Amino acid sequence: MGIVKISDQLHDEIRKSSHVMSRSINSQAEFWVKMGMLAELNPTLTFHEIIKKQLLKEKLTIFESFDE
Repeated sequence: MGIVKISDQLHDEIRKSSHVMSRSINSQAEFWVKMGMLAELNPTLTFHEIIKKQLLKEKLTIFESFDE
């Protein structure tokens, strides 16, 4: 585990978003970092496509009723 310095403004945005998304501040920041990294690695995919791929990777059965 390490420490990452971010601006006070970004920390405030993470704090607000974490409240809306019912996540801890650290979980919200980790989610945004992960999504940013996945977006850079998959520049042709939309946010929703990235989320769907991650959910399918975890073998969530809710998607079995949806078309690709």
